[in-house]
Amino acid sequence: MSSTRTFDVIIAGAGSVGTPTAMYLTQAGFSVLVIEALPSCGQASNKHAIGGVRATHSDPSKIYLCADSINILSTWQENYGDDIEWRSGGYSFVAYDEKVEANLKSLLAVQKSLGLNIDWHSADQILQLIPGLQPKGLRGGTFSPEDGSASPLKTAAAFYKHAKASGAEFHFNEKVSQVTLANGRVSQIITDREQYFCKYFINAAGSWAGEISALLGVPLPVQPEAHEAAITEPTRPLFDAMVVDIRPTPGSNNFYFYQHPTGKIIFCLTPDPPIMGFLNQNTSGFLTVGSQRLIDLMPKLMNLRLRRSWRGTYPMTPDGLPILGSVDSVGGYLLATGLCGQGFMLGPGVARLLTHLIEGRLNPQEHACLESLSLQRAFTSEEMLK
Repeated sequence: MSSTRTFDVIIAGAGSVGTPTAMYLTQAGFSVLVIEALPSCGQASNKHAIGGVRATHSDPSKIYLCADSINILSTWQENYGDDIEWRSGGYSFVAYDEKVEANLKSLLAVQKSLGLNIDWHSADQILQLIPGLQPKGLRGGTFSPEDGSASPLKTAAAFYKHAKASGAEFHFNEKVSQVTLANGRVSQIITDREQYFCKYFINAAGSWAGEISALLGVPLPVQPEAHEAAITEPTRPLFDAMVVDIRPTPGSNNFYFYQHPTGKIIFCLTPDPPIMGFLNQNTSGFLTVGSQRLIDLMPKLMNLRLRRSWRGTYPMTPDGLPILGSVDSVGGYLLATGLCGQGFMLGPGVARLLTHLIEGRLNPQEHACLESLSLQRAFTSEEMLK
C-alpha cells in the first residue's frame, strides 16, 4: 500500500448511482475515484433492472428526482450521441378494485402539483392505450405518458464512457476495507490494494451499503430483498406502456410488465412474504406466480414461451424511500443508498443532486429532498407506489 493520492471525491460502487455521479462530478471539475469490487460497472444490481423509469410516485422527493432522471435519459442521445434505447411508452397503474382506484385518485392532486403529467382514465380509455388488457373488473387507471424505459446496461456503459472522458478514475476488482477519520471527518479510504485520501466519500454501494457504512460506525437501516424477473420470446408490437397492478394476491404484492422494443415481454413482481438476503438464484416458484399474474392481466400472452428468468436484490429501507445526503456524525460522508430497487430510475437525478450538494448550489427542491430523505429522519412515512 504505497499510494497516497488525494481525490476530491471517492465513490464506493459503480452502479446505477455511482457511475452517473462520477460523470457529473468530473464535469463540474472535481477529481473522482470510483472503487468497485466487481470487474466492471453495472455488474451488481444494475444489470438485474428491467429498465423502467417513472416519475409516478407518491413521495414528492422521488417525483422530483425521477422527473430529473427522465429529463436526462430522454434527451441523452440528443446531448451525448449514445443510443440507450430510451422510449417514452408511459406508465399505467391499473385498478381492478375500489380500494386501488381510491388510492390512485387520491394521489393525483399532489402528483399534478409537482408537475407530473398524469391523469385518470376510464376503463375504455385504458383499453385503448393497452389493447388486450383484461377488461373484466377493470375500473380504469392512471397514465403518465412521459414515463418510459431504457437499457440499464447501455445506460451504465454510456455514463461510464463519459465519466472516463471527463477524467473520472474507476478501480475495478478493488474493495473498500477501512475508512479512517480525522477530526470527525472522512480522511482516508483503504482498500485491499491501496490507500487514498479524499474530501468526500459517497456510499453508493446499493444492497452492500450497510457493509461499507459499518466501516465508519454508521448503522444503516438497509436490508437486501430478493426479487425476480423474466422475459419472453418476442411477439408483434402490442402496447407501449409499463402496466402496474398494485393489488396484493397470494404470493405477491404488486406486479408489473411491459413490452420491450424487441417485442419481448418483461415482467416482475414483489414477493409476499418478502424474501430477505443476498439470494441470486432464480426459482420455479416465481415463474408459476409471475406467469399466472401476467396471463390474468393480459390473456392473449398465455402462449408465449419464456426465454429466461433472473433474480437480483433491492436495498430496502423501513419506509420504502432512499437515504440520501450528509451524515450528522461524520463530516464528508454522503449517502446514496436504500433506493429500494429503483436505483436505475433514480440514479441520474440523485447524481445531479449529490453534485449540487458538493458544489454548494442546491435549489430549494433539492434542499427539500435532502431533508426528507436524510438518514436522520424518523422513517415513519411510506411510499404508496413502491
